[in-house]
Amino acid sequence: MKRVLITIILVLAFFYTGLMACTDIAVGKLATVDGSVISAQSVDGSYDSRLLIQPAADHEPGSMTPVWEWIIYADRRPLVQLGEIPQVEHTYQWIQTSYPFSNEKGLLIGETTIYGARATANGPDAIMTIEQLEAFALQRCTTAREAIELMGALAVEYGYRESCARGEGLTIADGNEVWFFEVYGVGPLWKPGDGPGAIWAAQRVPDDHMTVIGNASIIGEIDLTTNRPPNVDEDHFLICDNYLQSAIDLGLWTEGQEGPFVWKKVIGAIGNWNPRVWRVFSKYQPSGNWEYGSDTSAYPFSFKPDTQVSVYDIIELYRDVMADTPADQLANEAWNYVTNPGTDREKVNKSDLATPQPGSSIRNLIGLPSTQRLIAVQSTSCFFINQTREWMPDTIGNVSWFGLGNGHKAVVVPIYCGITRVPESWKNVNRGISKINRDEAFWAFYTVDRLSQQRYGDMMPRIDAVRIPLQQKMYDMQEAIEATALALYETDPALANEFLTNYTNSLMIEVERAYWDLADQLILRLP
Repeated sequence: MKRVLITIILVLAFFYTGLMACTDIAVGKLATVDGSVISAQSVDGSYDSRLLIQPAADHEPGSMTPVWEWIIYADRRPLVQLGEIPQVEHTYQWIQTSYPFSNEKGLLIGETTIYGARATANGPDAIMTIEQLEAFALQRCTTAREAIELMGALAVEYGYRESCARGEGLTIADGNEVWFFEVYGVGPLWKPGDGPGAIWAAQRVPDDHMTVIGNASIIGEIDLTTNRPPNVDEDHFLICDNYLQSAIDLGLWTEGQEGPFVWKKVIGAIGNWNPRVWRVFSKYQPSGNWEYGSDTSAYPFSFKPDTQVSVYDIIELYRDVMADTPADQLANEAWNYVTNPGTDREKVNKSDLATPQPGSSIRNLIGLPSTQRLIAVQSTSCFFINQTREWMPDTIGNVSWFGLGNGHKAVVVPIYCGITRVPESWKNVNRGISKINRDEAFWAFYTVDRLSQQRYGDMMPRIDAVRIPLQQKMYDMQEAIEATALALYETDPALANEFLTNYTNSLMIEVERAYWDLADQLILRLP
Protein backbone atom coordinates (compact mmCIF):
# COMPACT_ATOMS: atom_id res chain seq x y z
CA MET A 1 0.00 0.00 0.00
CA LYS A 2 2.85 2.37 0.83
CA ARG A 3 4.38 1.75 -2.61
CA VAL A 4 1.03 2.54 -4.31
CA LEU A 5 0.68 5.79 -2.37
CA ILE A 6 4.21 6.85 -3.30
CA THR A 7 3.48 6.10 -6.97
CA ILE A 8 0.31 8.22 -6.94
CA ILE A 9 2.12 11.14 -5.33
CA LEU A 10 4.96 10.89 -7.83
CA VAL A 11 2.54 10.98 -10.76
CA LEU A 12 0.87 14.08 -9.36
CA ALA A 13 4.25 15.69 -8.78
CA PHE A 14 5.13 15.08 -12.42
CA PHE A 15 2.10 17.04 -13.63
CA TYR A 16 2.72 19.95 -11.27
CA THR A 17 6.39 20.35 -12.05
CA GLY A 18 7.11 23.88 -13.31
CA LEU A 19 9.30 25.01 -16.15
CA MET A 20 12.97 24.35 -15.51
CA ALA A 21 15.40 25.87 -17.92
CA CYS A 22 18.37 27.76 -16.47
CA THR A 23 22.00 27.55 -17.59
CA ASP A 24 24.86 27.93 -15.09
CA ILE A 25 28.56 28.51 -15.70
CA ALA A 26 31.34 28.31 -13.10
CA VAL A 27 34.97 29.29 -13.69
CA GLY A 28 37.90 28.90 -11.29
CA LYS A 29 40.39 31.69 -10.63
CA LEU A 30 43.28 30.17 -12.62
CA ALA A 31 41.02 29.65 -15.64
CA THR A 32 40.34 33.39 -15.96
CA VAL A 33 42.67 36.00 -17.43
CA ASP A 34 42.71 38.16 -14.30
CA GLY A 35 42.11 35.70 -11.44
CA SER A 36 38.39 36.37 -11.12
CA VAL A 37 36.12 33.59 -9.89
CA ILE A 38 32.88 33.41 -11.89
CA SER A 39 29.42 32.03 -11.18
CA ALA A 40 26.68 32.74 -13.71
CA GLN A 41 23.00 31.99 -14.33
CA SER A 42 20.23 32.62 -16.82
CA VAL A 43 16.77 32.65 -15.24
CA ASP A 44 14.83 31.07 -18.08
CA GLY A 45 11.09 31.13 -17.66
CA SER A 46 8.50 33.59 -16.37
CA TYR A 47 9.99 34.38 -12.96
CA ASP A 48 10.29 37.43 -10.71
CA SER A 49 13.03 39.66 -12.18
CA ARG A 50 12.71 42.55 -9.75
CA LEU A 51 15.90 43.70 -8.05
CA LEU A 52 15.27 44.20 -4.33
CA ILE A 53 18.16 45.20 -2.09
CA GLN A 54 17.57 43.82 1.38
CA PRO A 55 19.63 45.79 3.94
CA ALA A 56 21.85 44.37 6.63
CA ALA A 57 20.06 44.06 9.97
CA ASP A 58 20.52 43.19 13.63
CA HIS A 59 18.04 40.88 15.32
CA GLU A 60 17.00 40.11 18.87
CA PRO A 61 18.67 37.05 20.38
CA GLY A 62 16.30 34.11 20.35
CA SER A 63 14.06 35.53 17.61
CA MET A 64 12.70 33.51 14.70
CA THR A 65 12.57 34.19 10.97
CA PRO A 66 9.94 32.94 8.51
CA VAL A 67 10.47 30.36 5.78
CA TRP A 68 8.65 31.40 2.61
CA GLU A 69 7.25 29.72 -0.47
CA TRP A 70 6.75 31.38 -3.89
CA ILE A 71 9.79 33.67 -3.75
CA ILE A 72 10.32 32.94 -7.45
CA TYR A 73 6.85 34.32 -8.28
CA ALA A 74 6.71 37.09 -5.69
CA ASP A 75 6.06 39.74 -8.35
CA ARG A 76 2.58 38.30 -8.95
CA ARG A 77 1.49 36.20 -5.99
CA PRO A 78 1.71 36.57 -2.21
CA LEU A 79 4.34 34.71 -0.27
CA VAL A 80 3.13 31.81 1.87
CA GLN A 81 4.83 31.12 5.20
CA LEU A 82 5.69 27.44 5.51
CA GLY A 83 7.40 27.61 8.88
CA GLU A 84 10.14 29.40 10.78
CA ILE A 85 13.70 28.84 11.97
CA PRO A 86 15.89 30.54 14.58
CA GLN A 87 17.20 33.93 13.44
CA VAL A 88 20.86 34.92 13.74
CA GLU A 89 21.87 38.12 15.49
CA HIS A 90 23.12 39.83 12.30
CA THR A 91 22.24 39.36 8.63
CA TYR A 92 24.22 40.81 5.71
CA GLN A 93 22.85 42.99 2.94
CA TRP A 94 21.77 40.83 0.00
CA ILE A 95 20.16 41.21 -3.41
CA GLN A 96 16.86 39.46 -3.96
CA THR A 97 15.29 38.44 -7.25
CA SER A 98 13.58 35.16 -8.13
CA TYR A 99 16.86 33.42 -7.31
CA PRO A 100 18.89 35.62 -4.91
CA PHE A 101 22.48 35.99 -6.11
CA SER A 102 24.71 38.36 -4.13
CA ASN A 103 25.58 39.71 -0.71
CA GLU A 104 27.77 42.54 0.54
CA LYS A 105 30.59 40.13 1.44
CA GLY A 106 31.00 38.93 -2.13
CA LEU A 107 29.25 35.59 -1.81
CA LEU A 108 27.74 35.06 -5.28
CA ILE A 109 25.34 32.33 -6.38
CA GLY A 110 23.76 30.99 -9.58
CA GLU A 111 20.92 28.45 -9.74
CA THR A 112 19.88 25.75 -12.20
CA THR A 113 16.97 23.41 -11.70
CA ILE A 114 17.87 19.76 -12.32
CA TYR A 115 15.88 16.58 -12.55
CA GLY A 116 16.35 14.00 -9.85
CA ALA A 117 15.28 10.40 -9.64
CA ARG A 118 11.48 10.30 -9.38
CA ALA A 119 11.68 8.70 -5.95
CA THR A 120 13.31 11.88 -4.58
CA ALA A 121 10.15 13.96 -4.99
CA ASN A 122 9.51 15.83 -1.76
CA GLY A 123 6.47 15.64 0.52
CA PRO A 124 4.22 18.48 1.69
CA ASP A 125 5.94 18.77 5.06
CA ALA A 126 9.31 19.74 3.57
CA ILE A 127 9.72 23.55 3.67
CA MET A 128 13.15 24.55 2.29
CA THR A 129 12.99 25.62 -1.35
CA ILE A 130 16.23 26.36 -3.13
CA GLU A 131 15.51 30.09 -3.34
CA GLN A 132 14.87 30.24 0.40
CA LEU A 133 18.11 28.35 1.03
CA GLU A 134 19.94 30.86 -1.18
CA ALA A 135 18.44 33.74 0.77
CA PHE A 136 19.50 32.28 4.13
CA ALA A 137 23.02 31.62 2.81
CA LEU A 138 23.40 35.17 1.55
CA GLN A 139 22.08 36.59 4.80
CA ARG A 140 24.42 34.53 6.99
CA CYS A 141 27.54 33.41 5.10
CA THR A 142 30.72 34.90 3.68
CA THR A 143 32.28 31.91 1.87
CA ALA A 144 31.10 29.21 -0.50
CA ARG A 145 31.92 26.45 1.98
CA GLU A 146 29.95 28.11 4.74
CA ALA A 147 26.99 28.49 2.38
CA ILE A 148 27.08 24.82 1.35
CA GLU A 149 27.26 23.59 4.92
CA LEU A 150 24.43 25.89 6.02
CA MET A 151 22.11 25.07 3.12
CA GLY A 152 22.82 21.37 3.44
CA ALA A 153 22.09 21.40 7.15
CA LEU A 154 18.85 23.37 6.74
CA ALA A 155 17.63 21.11 3.93
CA VAL A 156 18.38 17.98 5.97
CA GLU A 157 16.67 19.34 9.09
CA TYR A 158 13.62 20.99 7.56
CA GLY A 159 13.24 19.03 4.33
CA TYR A 160 14.10 20.11 0.79
CA ARG A 161 10.99 21.35 -1.06
CA GLU A 162 10.91 21.59 -4.81
CA SER A 163 9.68 24.78 -6.44
CA CYS A 164 10.35 23.85 -10.08
CA ALA A 165 11.49 20.23 -10.26
CA ARG A 166 12.78 17.44 -8.07
CA GLY A 167 16.39 18.59 -7.83
CA GLU A 168 18.31 21.85 -7.74
CA GLY A 169 21.88 22.92 -8.35
CA LEU A 170 23.84 26.01 -7.37
CA THR A 171 27.16 27.44 -8.49
CA ILE A 172 28.53 29.18 -5.41
CA ALA A 173 31.54 31.50 -5.58
CA ASP A 174 33.61 33.59 -3.23
CA GLY A 175 36.85 35.39 -4.03
CA ASN A 176 38.89 32.21 -3.77
CA GLU A 177 36.86 29.28 -5.09
CA VAL A 178 33.68 28.12 -6.82
CA TRP A 179 31.63 25.00 -6.05
CA PHE A 180 28.64 23.19 -7.51
CA PHE A 181 26.00 22.10 -4.98
CA GLU A 182 23.17 19.63 -5.67
CA VAL A 183 20.17 18.92 -3.43
CA TYR A 184 17.18 16.56 -3.65
CA GLY A 185 14.29 15.40 -1.51
CA VAL A 186 13.99 12.03 0.22
CA GLY A 187 10.54 11.00 -0.96
CA PRO A 188 6.96 12.23 -0.71
CA LEU A 189 6.19 10.61 2.67
CA TRP A 190 8.91 12.36 4.67
CA LYS A 191 7.84 14.23 7.79
CA PRO A 192 9.85 16.18 10.37
CA GLY A 193 11.31 13.74 12.86
CA ASP A 194 11.57 10.93 10.29
CA GLY A 195 15.27 11.51 9.81
CA PRO A 196 17.19 13.50 7.18
CA GLY A 197 14.91 15.49 4.86
CA ALA A 198 17.32 15.94 1.96
CA ILE A 199 20.17 14.40 0.02
CA TRP A 200 22.97 16.76 -1.03
CA ALA A 201 26.53 16.88 -2.28
CA ALA A 202 28.91 19.60 -3.46
CA GLN A 203 32.09 19.50 -5.51
CA ARG A 204 34.71 22.21 -5.92
CA VAL A 205 35.58 23.27 -9.45
CA PRO A 206 39.40 23.05 -9.78
CA ASP A 207 41.01 26.47 -9.96
CA ASP A 208 42.17 25.99 -13.56
CA HIS A 209 38.84 24.51 -14.71
CA MET A 210 35.38 25.67 -15.70
CA THR A 211 32.07 23.83 -15.94
CA VAL A 212 28.55 24.18 -17.31
CA ILE A 213 25.26 22.92 -15.92
CA GLY A 214 22.29 22.70 -18.25
CA ASN A 215 19.50 21.47 -15.97
CA ALA A 216 21.16 18.13 -15.25
CA SER A 217 23.29 16.65 -12.49
CA ILE A 218 27.04 16.65 -13.15
CA ILE A 219 28.52 15.00 -10.04
CA GLY A 220 29.88 11.62 -11.13
CA GLU A 221 31.08 8.44 -9.47
CA ILE A 222 31.42 8.38 -5.68
CA ASP A 223 33.71 5.89 -3.97
CA LEU A 224 31.55 4.38 -1.24
CA THR A 225 34.63 3.87 0.94
CA THR A 226 35.93 7.44 0.86
CA ASN A 227 32.54 9.10 0.18
CA ARG A 228 33.97 11.25 -2.59
CA PRO A 229 34.76 10.93 -6.30
CA PRO A 230 37.95 9.06 -7.19
CA ASN A 231 40.96 11.36 -7.63
CA VAL A 232 39.18 14.27 -5.91
CA ASP A 233 40.81 15.69 -2.78
CA GLU A 234 38.91 15.32 0.47
CA ASP A 235 38.99 19.09 0.82
CA HIS A 236 37.23 19.49 -2.55
CA PHE A 237 34.08 17.49 -1.84
CA LEU A 238 31.27 17.74 0.69
CA ILE A 239 28.35 15.33 1.05
CA CYS A 240 25.56 14.61 3.52
CA ASP A 241 26.02 11.68 5.88
CA ASN A 242 22.79 10.02 4.77
CA TYR A 243 23.22 9.92 0.98
CA LEU A 244 23.78 6.17 0.69
CA GLN A 245 21.16 5.10 3.24
CA SER A 246 18.60 7.45 1.69
CA ALA A 247 19.35 6.02 -1.76
CA ILE A 248 18.79 2.53 -0.37
CA ASP A 249 15.58 3.57 1.43
CA LEU A 250 14.22 5.06 -1.81
CA GLY A 251 15.00 1.93 -3.80
CA LEU A 252 17.66 3.67 -5.88
CA TRP A 253 20.46 1.43 -4.61
CA THR A 254 20.67 -1.88 -2.82
CA GLU A 255 22.88 -2.92 0.05
CA GLY A 256 26.02 -4.52 -1.35
CA GLN A 257 25.16 -3.64 -4.94
CA GLU A 258 28.05 -4.10 -7.36
CA GLY A 259 29.16 -1.47 -9.83
CA PRO A 260 30.02 2.20 -9.43
CA PHE A 261 27.72 4.54 -7.53
CA VAL A 262 27.36 7.31 -10.14
CA TRP A 263 25.58 10.17 -8.38
CA LYS A 264 24.18 11.78 -11.55
CA LYS A 265 22.55 8.48 -12.55
CA VAL A 266 21.50 7.15 -9.15
CA ILE A 267 20.35 10.31 -7.35
CA GLY A 268 20.16 12.67 -10.30
CA ALA A 269 18.62 11.98 -13.67
CA ILE A 270 20.61 12.80 -16.77
CA GLY A 271 19.94 12.38 -20.48
CA ASN A 272 22.50 11.38 -23.07
CA TRP A 273 22.50 14.63 -25.03
CA ASN A 274 22.64 18.23 -23.76
CA PRO A 275 23.46 20.76 -26.50
CA ARG A 276 24.37 23.49 -24.02
CA VAL A 277 26.94 21.27 -22.34
CA TRP A 278 28.41 20.30 -25.71
CA ARG A 279 28.52 23.94 -26.78
CA VAL A 280 30.53 25.10 -23.78
CA PHE A 281 32.95 22.17 -23.81
CA SER A 282 33.55 22.45 -27.56
CA LYS A 283 33.82 26.24 -27.53
CA TYR A 284 36.34 26.56 -24.72
CA GLN A 285 38.22 23.29 -25.16
CA PRO A 286 38.24 22.58 -28.90
CA SER A 287 41.32 20.42 -28.37
CA GLY A 288 39.02 17.91 -26.69
CA ASN A 289 37.33 17.17 -30.03
CA TRP A 290 33.90 17.04 -28.41
CA GLU A 291 31.64 15.65 -31.11
CA TYR A 292 28.24 17.20 -31.79
CA GLY A 293 25.56 14.72 -30.73
CA SER A 294 27.91 12.76 -28.47
CA ASP A 295 26.91 11.34 -25.08
CA THR A 296 27.22 14.39 -22.86
CA SER A 297 26.26 12.34 -19.80
CA ALA A 298 29.75 10.86 -20.02
CA TYR A 299 31.47 14.26 -20.00
CA PRO A 300 33.61 15.02 -16.93
CA PHE A 301 32.52 17.24 -14.06
CA SER A 302 34.66 20.11 -15.38
CA PHE A 303 37.40 20.84 -17.90
CA LYS A 304 40.44 23.04 -18.41
CA PRO A 305 39.81 25.63 -21.14
CA ASP A 306 42.42 25.77 -23.90
CA THR A 307 42.92 29.46 -23.16
CA GLN A 308 41.97 31.49 -20.11
CA VAL A 309 38.62 33.27 -20.30
CA SER A 310 37.49 36.71 -19.20
CA VAL A 311 34.25 37.75 -17.56
CA TYR A 312 33.41 39.44 -20.86
CA ASP A 313 33.75 36.09 -22.63
CA ILE A 314 31.20 34.57 -20.27
CA ILE A 315 28.85 37.52 -20.75
CA GLU A 316 29.02 36.98 -24.50
CA LEU A 317 28.43 33.25 -23.98
CA TYR A 318 24.99 34.10 -22.60
CA ARG A 319 24.18 35.61 -26.02
CA ASP A 320 25.01 32.34 -27.77
CA VAL A 321 22.56 30.90 -30.32
CA MET A 322 24.73 28.06 -31.70
CA ALA A 323 26.01 30.08 -34.67
CA ASP A 324 28.20 28.09 -37.06
CA THR A 325 27.27 24.75 -35.51
CA PRO A 326 24.96 21.98 -36.76
CA ALA A 327 22.26 23.51 -34.53
CA ASP A 328 22.41 26.95 -36.20
CA GLN A 329 18.80 27.62 -37.24
CA LEU A 330 19.72 30.88 -38.96
CA ALA A 331 21.88 28.99 -41.46
CA ASN A 332 19.08 26.65 -42.56
CA GLU A 333 18.35 26.87 -46.31
CA ALA A 334 14.61 26.83 -45.62
CA TRP A 335 14.88 30.59 -45.02
CA ASN A 336 16.23 31.20 -48.54
CA TYR A 337 14.31 32.40 -51.60
CA VAL A 338 15.35 33.17 -55.18
CA THR A 339 14.82 36.42 -57.05
CA ASN A 340 14.97 36.79 -60.85
CA PRO A 341 15.11 33.04 -61.45
CA GLY A 342 16.43 31.87 -64.81
CA THR A 343 18.16 35.17 -65.57
CA ASP A 344 21.71 36.43 -65.26
CA ARG A 345 20.48 38.36 -62.23
CA GLU A 346 19.30 35.25 -60.39
CA LYS A 347 20.15 35.53 -56.72
CA VAL A 348 19.60 33.47 -53.59
CA ASN A 349 18.47 35.66 -50.69
CA LYS A 350 17.90 34.99 -47.02
CA SER A 351 14.54 36.18 -45.74
CA ASP A 352 14.69 38.90 -43.11
CA LEU A 353 12.21 36.71 -41.21
CA ALA A 354 15.09 34.29 -40.59
CA THR A 355 15.96 34.04 -36.89
CA PRO A 356 18.21 31.83 -34.76
CA GLN A 357 15.37 31.46 -32.24
CA PRO A 358 12.34 30.46 -34.35
CA GLY A 359 9.07 29.61 -32.67
CA SER A 360 7.08 26.50 -33.49
CA SER A 361 4.67 28.28 -35.86
CA ILE A 362 7.36 29.43 -38.27
CA ARG A 363 9.30 26.17 -37.93
CA ASN A 364 6.22 24.20 -38.92
CA LEU A 365 5.40 26.57 -41.76
CA ILE A 366 8.74 26.35 -43.56
CA GLY A 367 9.87 22.94 -42.39
CA LEU A 368 12.64 23.77 -39.95
CA PRO A 369 13.81 21.06 -37.54
CA SER A 370 13.12 21.41 -33.84
CA THR A 371 15.41 23.94 -32.22
CA GLN A 372 18.13 22.55 -29.97
CA ARG A 373 18.06 24.03 -26.48
CA LEU A 374 20.17 27.20 -26.72
CA ILE A 375 21.97 29.12 -24.01
CA ALA A 376 20.22 32.34 -25.07
CA VAL A 377 16.45 31.90 -25.18
CA GLN A 378 13.45 34.20 -25.49
CA SER A 379 11.93 32.99 -22.23
CA THR A 380 14.71 34.47 -20.07
CA SER A 381 13.45 36.74 -17.28
CA CYS A 382 16.93 37.89 -16.24
CA PHE A 383 20.51 36.67 -16.26
CA PHE A 384 23.66 37.53 -14.36
CA ILE A 385 27.35 36.83 -14.58
CA ASN A 386 28.86 37.05 -11.10
CA GLN A 387 32.51 38.15 -10.90
CA THR A 388 34.36 38.00 -7.60
CA ARG A 389 37.96 39.19 -7.02
CA GLU A 390 39.58 38.62 -3.65
CA TRP A 391 42.34 41.23 -4.08
CA MET A 392 39.87 44.12 -3.89
CA PRO A 393 37.59 45.31 -1.08
CA ASP A 394 34.33 43.37 -1.09
CA THR A 395 32.11 46.20 -2.30
CA ILE A 396 34.41 46.92 -5.28
CA GLY A 397 35.79 43.53 -6.24
CA ASN A 398 32.46 41.71 -6.40
CA VAL A 399 30.11 42.60 -9.22
CA SER A 400 27.16 40.94 -10.94
CA TRP A 401 26.69 41.79 -14.62
CA PHE A 402 22.88 41.80 -14.73
CA GLY A 403 20.58 41.78 -17.76
CA LEU A 404 16.84 41.58 -18.36
CA GLY A 405 15.16 39.43 -21.01
CA ASN A 406 16.66 37.48 -23.91
CA GLY A 407 20.44 37.43 -23.44
CA HIS A 408 20.99 37.39 -27.20
CA LYS A 409 19.70 40.96 -27.45
CA ALA A 410 20.12 42.50 -23.99
CA VAL A 411 22.71 44.71 -22.30
CA VAL A 412 24.15 43.73 -18.93
CA VAL A 413 24.83 46.33 -16.26
CA PRO A 414 27.47 45.96 -13.51
CA ILE A 415 25.79 45.72 -10.10
CA TYR A 416 28.41 46.03 -7.37
CA CYS A 417 27.54 43.91 -4.37
CA GLY A 418 27.33 46.75 -1.86
CA ILE A 419 25.13 49.21 -3.76
CA THR A 420 22.28 50.52 -1.69
CA ARG A 421 19.57 51.25 -4.27
CA VAL A 422 18.42 50.73 -7.85
CA PRO A 423 15.96 52.79 -9.94
CA GLU A 424 12.26 52.25 -9.19
CA SER A 425 11.71 50.81 -12.67
CA TRP A 426 14.15 47.98 -11.89
CA LYS A 427 12.41 47.22 -8.58
CA ASN A 428 8.99 46.77 -10.12
CA VAL A 429 7.41 44.33 -12.54
CA ASN A 430 4.36 42.07 -12.53
CA ARG A 431 4.70 39.25 -15.06
CA GLY A 432 1.22 38.09 -14.09
CA ILE A 433 -0.27 40.99 -16.05
CA SER A 434 0.21 40.65 -19.81
CA LYS A 435 0.46 44.35 -20.44
CA ILE A 436 3.46 46.55 -21.22
CA ASN A 437 4.21 49.05 -18.46
CA ARG A 438 6.68 51.80 -19.32
CA ASP A 439 7.40 52.32 -15.64
CA GLU A 440 8.97 48.84 -15.47
CA ALA A 441 12.38 48.28 -17.07
CA PHE A 442 11.77 44.62 -17.91
CA TRP A 443 9.23 45.53 -20.58
CA ALA A 444 11.71 47.67 -22.52
CA PHE A 445 13.96 44.67 -23.17
CA TYR A 446 11.05 42.27 -23.62
CA THR A 447 9.39 44.53 -26.17
CA VAL A 448 12.58 44.91 -28.21
CA ASP A 449 13.02 41.15 -28.19
CA ARG A 450 9.46 40.35 -29.23
CA LEU A 451 9.33 42.96 -31.97
CA SER A 452 12.68 41.95 -33.45
CA GLN A 453 11.63 38.30 -33.54
CA GLN A 454 9.14 39.22 -36.26
CA ARG A 455 11.80 40.57 -38.64
CA TYR A 456 15.15 39.57 -37.21
CA GLY A 457 17.22 40.14 -40.34
CA ASP A 458 16.22 43.79 -40.52
CA MET A 459 16.00 44.56 -36.81
CA MET A 460 18.94 42.70 -35.23
CA PRO A 461 21.54 44.99 -36.84
CA ARG A 462 19.63 47.94 -35.40
CA ILE A 463 19.66 46.34 -31.97
CA ASP A 464 23.39 45.70 -32.24
CA ALA A 465 23.95 49.32 -33.27
CA VAL A 466 22.53 50.31 -29.87
CA ARG A 467 23.60 47.35 -27.74
CA ILE A 468 27.24 46.93 -28.70
CA PRO A 469 28.40 50.53 -28.07
CA LEU A 470 26.52 50.62 -24.75
CA GLN A 471 28.06 47.35 -23.64
CA GLN A 472 31.55 48.14 -24.85
CA LYS A 473 31.50 51.46 -23.01
CA MET A 474 30.85 49.62 -19.75
CA TYR A 475 33.68 47.20 -20.45
CA ASP A 476 36.03 50.08 -21.27
CA MET A 477 34.98 52.04 -18.19
CA GLN A 478 35.30 49.23 -15.64
CA GLU A 479 39.00 49.70 -14.88
CA ALA A 480 38.74 53.48 -14.49
CA ILE A 481 35.55 53.31 -12.43
CA GLU A 482 37.06 50.77 -10.05
CA ALA A 483 40.32 52.73 -9.77
CA THR A 484 38.31 55.78 -8.72
CA ALA A 485 36.29 53.71 -6.26
CA LEU A 486 39.51 52.28 -4.77
CA ALA A 487 40.96 55.77 -4.33
CA LEU A 488 37.78 56.89 -2.56
CA TYR A 489 37.76 53.73 -0.45
CA GLU A 490 41.17 54.59 1.04
CA THR A 491 39.70 57.59 2.81
CA ASP A 492 35.95 56.97 2.89
CA PRO A 493 34.54 53.47 2.12
CA ALA A 494 30.96 54.73 2.34
CA LEU A 495 31.67 57.39 -0.28
CA ALA A 496 33.21 54.76 -2.58
CA ASN A 497 30.06 52.68 -2.23
CA GLU A 498 27.86 55.69 -2.97
CA PHE A 499 29.97 56.40 -6.06
CA LEU A 500 29.41 52.85 -7.33
CA THR A 501 25.71 53.03 -6.46
CA ASN A 502 25.34 56.19 -8.52
CA TYR A 503 27.33 54.69 -11.39
CA THR A 504 25.23 51.52 -11.53
CA ASN A 505 21.99 53.50 -11.33
CA SER A 506 23.05 55.84 -14.13
CA LEU A 507 23.78 52.86 -16.39
CA MET A 508 20.44 51.25 -15.60
CA ILE A 509 18.59 54.41 -16.53
CA GLU A 510 20.67 54.88 -19.69
CA VAL A 511 20.13 51.37 -21.07
CA GLU A 512 16.45 51.33 -20.18
CA ARG A 513 15.86 54.60 -22.04
CA ALA A 514 17.89 53.36 -25.00
CA TYR A 515 15.76 50.22 -25.25
CA TRP A 516 12.47 52.09 -25.00
CA ASP A 517 13.68 54.34 -27.82
CA LEU A 518 14.71 51.26 -29.77
CA ALA A 519 11.29 49.68 -29.25
CA ASP A 520 9.60 52.79 -30.60
CA GLN A 521 11.77 52.59 -33.73
CA LEU A 522 11.35 48.87 -34.30
CA ILE A 523 7.56 48.92 -34.16
CA LEU A 524 7.56 50.99 -37.35
CA ARG A 525 9.63 48.34 -39.12
CA LEU A 526 7.20 45.47 -38.65
CA PRO A 527 6.25 43.74 -41.92
